[in-house]
Amino acid sequence: MFSDSVATETIEGKSRDEAVKLSNKAVADALGGLPAQEKHCSNLVADAVRAAIEDYWSKNKDAQRKLEKSES
Repeated sequence: MFSDSVATETIEGKSRDEAVKLSNKAVADALGGLPAQEKHCSNLVADAVRAAIEDYWSKNKDAQRKLEKSES
């Protein structure tokens, strides 16, 4: 699926806080716009990326604390 590659490229190198803000519109725009009947794929990808990031950080509190400590 092309949408997932575009989403990955869009968030690559961004902070966690920036990456979790990936929007459905940002993915669709990066794909050059999509017809309404095909937007569901890009929406699923953006939703999945956000959910995966949130899930990772909720399960890895130690990593979250280390990141917050290094940012301060």
